[in-house]
Amino acid sequence: MKKLRTGLNHVLNGLAGISFLAMVVLTFWQVVARYILKNPSVWSEELVSYLFAWASLFGACLITGERGHMSIPVIVERFSASVQKVFGILGEVIALLFSVIILVYGGVQITQLAMGQLTSSLGVAVGVFYVILPLSGILNALYTILNIYDIAKYGVVAEAVSQKEGEV
Repeated sequence: MKKLRTGLNHVLNGLAGISFLAMVVLTFWQVVARYILKNPSVWSEELVSYLFAWASLFGACLITGERGHMSIPVIVERFSASVQKVFGILGEVIALLFSVIILVYGGVQITQLAMGQLTSSLGVAVGVFYVILPLSGILNALYTILNIYDIAKYGVVAEAVSQKEGEV
């Protein structure tokens, strides 16, 4: 499980980094094209907005993997370890349901609908850019399943235990 999580983290960090680097290069190109060449580049502006959405969803997957999503630990910490474990698993199940229903199912539906539309300046089917929704839903679901496994095995402080295992 640790190797799978580590591998996913490396891939997602790489994809998010590449997206960010591409956004920086394309934004620089926009400035050069507009102010130096006096010929604005509209396609690069559109592509940057799509890359921003992709990078954000890659980042959301990484946060899910780190169990960094919203929680109110002040309340949960007042309970015993077994109750904390139940709340931890319940939170992950809610995140899993959201990922499967909204991102995967809804993402597939909207991607299929958008395949008939073309972007205004790139001329590519909008659905191509929407593929990130079901993809991130699958990755989030996988991370939540890994999180549920860790919580069930180690308790709510699973990330601390997982980090110690990696050091050994």
